[in-house]
Order: sequence, then structure tokens, then C-alpha cells
Amino acid sequence: MSSAEAAAHEQPILSIRQAAKRLGGWPALRGVDLTLFPGEILVLLGPNGAGKSTLLSAACGRLALDTGTVSLAGEDPRRVAGVRAQLGFVPQHLAVYPYLTVRENLEVFGRMMGVPRSALPARVREAAAWAGLSGRLDAHSDALSGGMRRRLNIVASLLHRPRVLLLDEPTVGVDMDARERVHELLRRLRDDGLGVLLTTHDLAQAEALADRVLVMLDGRIRLAGSPAQLVESEFHGMQELKLVLREVPDAPGRALLRSLDLRPARGELAWTGPVAGDFSRLGELDARLREVGLTPAELRVRAPGLEGVLLRVTGEEIGP
Repeated sequence: MSSAEAAAHEQPILSIRQAAKRLGGWPALRGVDLTLFPGEILVLLGPNGAGKSTLLSAACGRLALDTGTVSLAGEDPRRVAGVRAQLGFVPQHLAVYPYLTVRENLEVFGRMMGVPRSALPARVREAAAWAGLSGRLDAHSDALSGGMRRRLNIVASLLHRPRVLLLDEPTVGVDMDARERVHELLRRLRDDGLGVLLTTHDLAQAEALADRVLVMLDGRIRLAGSPAQLVESEFHGMQELKLVLREVPDAPGRALLRSLDLRPARGELAWTGPVAGDFSRLGELDARLREVGLTPAELRVRAPGLEGVLLRVTGEEIGP
């Protein structure tokens, strides 16, 4: 049984219903629903300004909603201070002290989170082991690599043993190897029973980590499901045809593209859709396009992924 399937038999540890919030007159959240289960990684995917960070702030009780509800372990985290102990929060920007050692950083965060003094040394060793930093406990954090500091930042939020971990863009600014180490850590935490909710605009990260994906645009959830479910819903087991034109098509060109079940993005310069077969159709298709005055800048068949789903459903591109 997968983590997502197992989670389906649990009660949600975090539930948000009809969340709405205006910030400076702008509707940052517009009736958002979200559930997170123990032992699940849920990815909030969307461009900057979609409302992801606002939703995280509401989820952890730092931001009051205009309307809607937040339930963390059955309680409102803004009204019941004790329930916030069920929560770990990792901000986008590093929140570790550069001139303290790894051990000292963890001790400081543990005391701030109310870890009993008698339990703190064992919790520090446990957190360092989770982060792969057991051999660096006495190293100053400013001497660590960016990926090590990211992992330290994550485990510092786990010292009080929360049931939910919220992360805002957890791998911004780290290289590919460091990012994979962070991914390994998050998977282990998921497998240990934590509910993990993270925001990203990185499609590859969402595909690599997510048990479920929620796509946010303009303060709303536009898509929801596992990466495989979302791809299947749009491409039905076929390949993806991606076409980028040099100019916006006229009416005959647009009619041809829509007859091929292609949908537009980028102001009708990019088109994508399902296609049966392989590269052998590209020559024939290129000729048909040119017959109606369309000049491809890019024409290719590829395995479908979240990028194609988002282009077809939202007309938007999301990526680093």
C-alpha cells in the first residue's frame, strides 16, 4: 500500500475549509479547501503570488482568515495555543544562527519549543542524525554547505516532535545534490508518519516528492490529485505533443490546432495536447501547419508530465 493509499484510511491531521483572505485589498485566498493526512507529502504548486505562502501562514495560525476555518489535530491553532505544538514550520529563508554550532542551534530551538531540559541532548542527537549531521555537531553553521544548512533548518523544527511539518520553498538556492538530500529527508519523515505540506513552484520537485498535488492560481485551487492522476486525466495514456509557434495563429490556424485537441498557453504561442504514436507523425503535422501559415519554432513529442497538464488546464507556465 502506498503512503497516499494508507493516508486515505486516516483522519486528516490538518483541514482547511473555504479559506478566504484579502491582503491590502487583494484576494490572496478565495475559498480554498485543503486536507493533509499523516504519512503524506502534499505539495502546493503555483507561481509567485498564487497564495501558497498565505495559505501556509493561515495553516499554522499566524494569519487570521477573513472567512473559513483551520483545524489542526481537531483544534483551531489561533485559538488553542497548545495545539501549535503539533506543528513544525520551516520558512523559505534560513532561520539558523550562523555563529552557533549545529549543536548550539538545535539546543536553542529545542528550548524555544519547550523541549524538557532532560530530553534535549537526546533530541539534538536524534535531529542531527535525521539531517545527516551527526559528525558536524560542533561545526559552526556558517561553515556548512547550503544543503546542510537547509537540512539543519528542517530538523530544528522537529525537536518537539510535531505531527505536521509545513515548509515554504524548502530547496530554494541549493544545488541538485543538496536538493535530493532534502528530498530524502522529507520522504523519511513522511514514512515515519508525519504529514508534510510544502510549497514550491518547481515542477520537478512536485513530481519527485508529492503523494498529492494542489495547484494554486490566483488564490484558488485549480487542480488536485496525484501527479500520475493529473497526467492521466489530460493525456489518457498517450504521449504529449508540444508546439511552440513563431507567431500567434489566425482563425484558420487556431481552428486546425483545436481540431487536434491542442490547447493554448503563452498568449497562443504554445500549444499542447495528447498524441498517439511517436516522432513519425511530426513531419506530416509540420506540413499541415505550414499549409495554414503556421511556422513552428518547436515541435516535439515527449512523455507527459505536470508541465503539460498545467499548460492545458490553466494556460499558465509554472517553473523556477
